Amino acid sequence: MSNARFTGTDTYVATADLMLAVNAAITLERPLLVKGEPGTGKTQLAEEVARALDRPLLRWHIKSTTKAQQGLYEYDAVSRLRDSQLGEARVHDIGNYIVKGKLWEAFDSEVQPVLLIDEIDKADIEFPNDLLLELDKMEFFIYETRQTIVARRRPIILITSNNEKELPDAFLRRCFFHYIRFPERDTMEEIVNVHFPDLKKRLLNEALQMFFEIREVPGLKKRPSTSELLDWIKLLVAEDIPPEALRSNDQRKIIPPLHGALLKNEQDVHLFERLLFMNRRQGR
Repeated sequence: MSNARFTGTDTYVATADLMLAVNAAITLERPLLVKGEPGTGKTQLAEEVARALDRPLLRWHIKSTTKAQQGLYEYDAVSRLRDSQLGEARVHDIGNYIVKGKLWEAFDSEVQPVLLIDEIDKADIEFPNDLLLELDKMEFFIYETRQTIVARRRPIILITSNNEKELPDAFLRRCFFHYIRFPERDTMEEIVNVHFPDLKKRLLNEALQMFFEIREVPGLKKRPSTSELLDWIKLLVAEDIPPEALRSNDQRKIIPPLHGALLKNEQDVHLFERLLFMNRRQGR
């Protein structure tokens, strides 16, 4: 069992319940399944846990075509066929054509690593079930070489999901679960201050006010995330946009400057413009 304790970092604002979840998963030696809106720092959490605990980080980014077997190993039959045609001596050892996957790399690490399995819900529905035994027993069998690979140390595993599809119950039973709630205004202010410590208070207040107003617009197709807020503020600072520009009464400037960092499709832009226009007419 690891004695490591995660208490956040100077670049990542972790709430008390998030720190508790990370440490509970480490104590239980179970994967931590993290869900939450896109852009709430799920992937970054793994990076910060690795940095805080001084552990190597291995990233396994999942796509719709990813198979569980790729995380263990792959047999490169094409290279072996090519080498046999060229008369290469190495062709006689099939082990030369076994390519390690991220899970094998984690099992083989001399120092307990942090393994990020990112966006597991993008894969086929059977993907999580295909990893049950390996995550439970921390070992797997290589059929080509008749070899069993056993983890030197149980890695700290963080699994992220955007809730694009339901995960199997058998898989969920093996995880410790935490949902990262969207930050309240106070927490969001802390997050912004970490990234922009010299940001003027007026600009911060106006930016946060506008950001949360946009998020509360009913019918919005995609609400802006934490990462998009940080992008927007970075642009406001770079372009030296004054705080008053975010609340202009000029009818020709209905929408805030550089809104493309926050609103990512034309339906949401039009919806927000109409809402602002109606509110300003009613406020006259």
